[in-house]
Amino acid sequence: MNSITVDTVNTADSVDTVIVGAGVAGLTAAWNLHKAGQSVTVVDPEPGMGASRAAAGMIAAVSEVMYQHRTMRTLMTTSAALYPPLVEELTGLLGHDVGYRGTETLDIGAHSADRDYFADLAEVQRASGMTVEKITTRQARKLEPALSPAIAGAFLVAGDHQINPRRLVPALIEALEKTATTAAPFTLLRQRATEVLRTGDSTSSTGATGGGAVTGVRLDDGTEIHAGTTLLCPGVSFDGIGNLPEAAAVKLRPVHGDVLRAHLRPGQPPLLERTVRGMVNGKPVYLVPRTDGEIVIGATEREDGFDGVVLEGAYQLLRDAQVLVPGAADLELTEILARARPGTPDDLPYIGRLDGVDGLVVSTGYSRHGILLAPLGGHLAAGTVLGTTPTDRDAAVLAATDPNRTAHELEHVTP
Repeated sequence: MNSITVDTVNTADSVDTVIVGAGVAGLTAAWNLHKAGQSVTVVDPEPGMGASRAAAGMIAAVSEVMYQHRTMRTLMTTSAALYPPLVEELTGLLGHDVGYRGTETLDIGAHSADRDYFADLAEVQRASGMTVEKITTRQARKLEPALSPAIAGAFLVAGDHQINPRRLVPALIEALEKTATTAAPFTLLRQRATEVLRTGDSTSSTGATGGGAVTGVRLDDGTEIHAGTTLLCPGVSFDGIGNLPEAAAVKLRPVHGDVLRAHLRPGQPPLLERTVRGMVNGKPVYLVPRTDGEIVIGATEREDGFDGVVLEGAYQLLRDAQVLVPGAADLELTEILARARPGTPDDLPYIGRLDGVDGLVVSTGYSRHGILLAPLGGHLAAGTVLGTTPTDRDAAVLAATDPNRTAHELEHVTP
C-alpha cells in the first residue's frame, strides 16, 4: 500500500489532482478520481472536522423536499440512489460497517398545525412521485413506543435512511489508503492551503484573459503542491484561498447550526430505531439514532455569523426533542456543537469550472444537504476534472450548479 498521511510533501513531485477540503465533498470526489487511476493529494488541516463533523447524516431525499425547488429535488433523489452502491463498495473493500442504516424515517407533528404542515408537504412529495404514507399516531407509537402519546400526526417515509458522517469520512480515507498504488498514490496533508498557484498572466482556453491557469496550491508553511487540476471543496473557508479573484463569482454565506449528541445511559434499552423528524410549534427538530446508542438531536439554522453554540438553540432542541420523545430526558448529553455550512443564494451547490480559469474545479455550497448530496457531488466533480462527457441527466445538473451562474445573472440585469 503506497499511501501517505503526512505533514510534508516532496515539492518536486506533481499529482494529477490536488483537493482542498477533506469533508465528504472532497473525499467522495477523491475516491472517484482515485478509482479512475489518478494520483490524488487532499489538503486539510483537520480532515472531517468541518460541517461534516456536525452533520446528522440523514439521507432524506423525501423528507427534505423543498417547496418550489424542483431542481434540488432532482439532486437529492439522484444522490440518495447512489448511496447503496457506494456503501456496498466501501464495506466490501474494507470489511466493516461504514455507518449506514437502512431504517425508515417518521415525520411527526407535535400539534395540529404541525401535523397539517406534514400533510401539506406529503401532497408535494407525492406529486413529485415520492412515497410517503400517512399513518395513525397509534401505528407510529407501535413502531416507536418512545413517541409521546400526545403527538398529533405521523407520516412514514420508508425510503429515507441515514449514514454516520463520523464513520463515513474515516472510511473514505481508509479506502483511499488501502487502494493506493505506486502508479496512483494517495496523500493526505494535514495543512492549510492559503492560495492557488498560477502560471502568470495568460489567456485561458475559454479565451478570457485572467491570472493564468491554476497549477496547484501553496500551503501555510510555504510548501507548493503542483497538480494538473486543483479541486476546491473547502466549504465556508473558500474565500480564504488567495490568488483567485475569479472566486468572487462564488457567493457563499455561513449558515450555522447547533447540534446536540446524547447517549443511552448504561443499562438503558434502545430509545429509537428509526429517525424521527418532527415539527413542534412550527420549529423543526430531529432525532437520529445510531447503532451504538448515540442519538443526534438537531439542528437549528441561523445566519448570525457566530461560530459558537447559542444557548437559545440548544434549549430549543432539548425542549422539542422531549416533546416528541419524552424519554430523551433520560439520555446522557455528551456533546453540544455548532458548525457553519456553506449556503448559496439559491440553495444549489456550485459544481464546475470558473469562467476564464484553467486547471481549476469547484465543488462547494452544499449547505445542510452536504451528506445527502455527497455521492452525486463527488461523481460530478470527478467527472469534470476527468473531462468525462456527462450523461443528459448529469449535464442538466451541472448546468443548474454552474459556479458562474450568479455572475451570469448579474450580466443580464438591465441598469
